[in-house]
Amino acid sequence: MLLWRETIHLVKSMTGYGRARETRNGRDITVEVRSVNNRYLDVSVKMPRNFIFAEDAVKAMVQRYTSRGKVDVFVTVNTLGAEETVVAVNEPLAKSYIDALRHLRQLGGDLMERGVSPAELARLPDLLTLTKGEEDLETVSADLCAVLEEALAAYTAMRETEGRRLAEDIGRRLDAIEALTQLVEARSPQTVAEYREKLLARMNEVLQSASIDESRILTEAAIFADKVAVDEETVRLRSHLGQLRDMLHSGAPVGRKLDFLIQELNRESNTIGSKCSDLQIARDVVDLKAEIEKIREQVQNIE
Repeated sequence: MLLWRETIHLVKSMTGYGRARETRNGRDITVEVRSVNNRYLDVSVKMPRNFIFAEDAVKAMVQRYTSRGKVDVFVTVNTLGAEETVVAVNEPLAKSYIDALRHLRQLGGDLMERGVSPAELARLPDLLTLTKGEEDLETVSADLCAVLEEALAAYTAMRETEGRRLAEDIGRRLDAIEALTQLVEARSPQTVAEYREKLLARMNEVLQSASIDESRILTEAAIFADKVAVDEETVRLRSHLGQLRDMLHSGAPVGRKLDFLIQELNRESNTIGSKCSDLQIARDVVDLKAEIEKIREQVQNIE
């Protein structure tokens, strides 16, 4: 009986993309997240150097959304309008300029009678300096993470959509494997009966009129049946199929476990193929192994 009937919404693909853009506190922030398959989680963040202090917070948030894959995060920040700046007066230099100008006035007499205005002082070199105001690091980091969270939501939605497609395809192939297993189980006893009849016919041909030891025929048939019995292998196959279905519904990252179980499915199918010389069973095993290989390829994309 085929058990795969419901849609899976829990499996996530390791491949995904998400983008978000928002203006927060005078900054135009854009975040892109993309990932490809990888055995472990590898997060790479590319952002402006002056915002590098937020890198750890960005990585920590990504780790809450995914556990496997090569994830690249791209952050761009553009400041809108004039940047916040602070005007500072170099007071020691200003006093030196004033003292120097007074000295010139004393030397020049009537030529330097008028006073020195602040505007004139401001034009003197290095008297005034412009510096950027200090960033509120916590606010900037929070703004970046807020936009990142939007990008990660889109990224996760894409991974879930792809994961659902993968899981449904795997489910259909599990049904096909179960159907092929049923065919092997049904055909296996027939091979023993056919072997016994062929053996009996051969003995009749060789011995012709001589009497045939029926017990010897039965013994040979029993030995053959033991050699080609695949009951243990098909039972394990069914067990693995059940575990695969449970994992696809578990909601947890199961890619590595699925990969291990696929190896076990392949091992059992190889054993069945090596035991059975029957042509029909051999064909079924070839089809069975083809389905397993297709599942293995799909599992490589699952988180």
